[in-house]
Amino acid sequence: MGRKIMFTGGGTAGHVTVNLALIPRFAEAGWQIHYIGSENGIEKQLTAPLEQLTAPLEQLTYHGIATGKLRRYLDWQNVKDPFKVVKGVFQAYRLIQREKPNVIFSKGGFVSVPVVLGAWLNRVPVLIHESDLTPGLANRIAIPFATGVCTTFPETAQHLPSGKAHYVGAVIRDELGRGVASRGRAYCGLLPASEAADAAASGAAGSSQTLSKTPQGQASKESAAYSANPAKLVVNISGKSVRAEESAAETAKVSAASAIVDEKGASRAETGGAKPVLLIMGGSLGSRAINKAVRSALSELTRKFSIVHLCGKGQVEPVLETADYKQFEYINEQLPDVLAMSDIVLSRAGSNAIFEFLHLRKPMLLIPLTKAQSRGDQLLNADSFKSSGFCEVLHEEKVAPDTLLAAIEDVYQNRAAFIKRMEQEERRDTLSQLYELIVSSARK
Repeated sequence: MGRKIMFTGGGTAGHVTVNLALIPRFAEAGWQIHYIGSENGIEKQLTAPLEQLTAPLEQLTYHGIATGKLRRYLDWQNVKDPFKVVKGVFQAYRLIQREKPNVIFSKGGFVSVPVVLGAWLNRVPVLIHESDLTPGLANRIAIPFATGVCTTFPETAQHLPSGKAHYVGAVIRDELGRGVASRGRAYCGLLPASEAADAAASGAAGSSQTLSKTPQGQASKESAAYSANPAKLVVNISGKSVRAEESAAETAKVSAASAIVDEKGASRAETGGAKPVLLIMGGSLGSRAINKAVRSALSELTRKFSIVHLCGKGQVEPVLETADYKQFEYINEQLPDVLAMSDIVLSRAGSNAIFEFLHLRKPMLLIPLTKAQSRGDQLLNADSFKSSGFCEVLHEEKVAPDTLLAAIEDVYQNRAAFIKRMEQEERRDTLSQLYELIVSSARK
């Protein structure tokens, strides 16, 4: 029987993306892959396609358990949720006892706490990944029961027990580097019809396409079709998905022809003088504050930019849609293409996202969560990136249409300087390093 690994983590996409980056590595090495998450969380949605794909990813098995949120504020749910956590610990313990994994990798989030405790009770080694400068509440509870903690920032070691920290850097998904700008424009409807057809044809082998509905497409016509296989193209059109096998040769050809560098050094899609693209991301759950500010300044913004706005679930406003303002609840598989076509990014300051922007050399304006909304981790992340010259920061308390417009314009006008500083940052093969660390920690 082959080796077995269990992943856990959820609640937001940031607690899932590192797992999604690692899963193909373990699948290719022949490991049996299990995922323990909440019964109906975003982690179940994001990993669902992995259970439906052909080898080597067909090994993934998802297990849903009870979980409660660990709140820092008064709420009646705080009375009930501890019982859910206890139930989750029992469920995780029984699952781990039955499946007997060699190792467990936890990306954090509330669902991970019962899993780490269940692993400790079964004497299964656990590695935790911490993306932020300081550990979150769930990880702080789980760390005493873990074998080690992998960190994104070297300074995080100061907040961990001696001997447990392993600095690996930011984990970047391999597929992010394979985005094609023209395909991103076609997906978002920012190409003329003739160019959109050419881009779609370039991504398809023999132009063979089939239409099929996905569970996510049925749930929301505006949301992106979920898939984690970079060898597939899925485009959501009115709740349906167009799926086609990519041709590697054609993709390389399109990629080489689709991007140029303008006189200020910014990567631009070659679309005959089209407006620069501003990508707005409020995190996987969306940001009402960012959404409101952007929409208040929409008429001014769209004079200069074509905007792709990832609004969050239930926050799309179809009445606002124009040729230069495209809204999506969330984009998963097509994100590499959308990032490839984007000139600058406006985002929250979650660690996973901003390190991906850094890796792709995308100038960014960060609006971190406030202390009132979080434990302050995004404020630390944003300050760290600003001090390195990778971004500008606009604090939410100062967000207004005029300040937002000024900050976006500043980032765009100075994008070449941001890119130059980003290019000086050393790139690490964190994914391989993390894979080897997990393998070496696994029990025989």
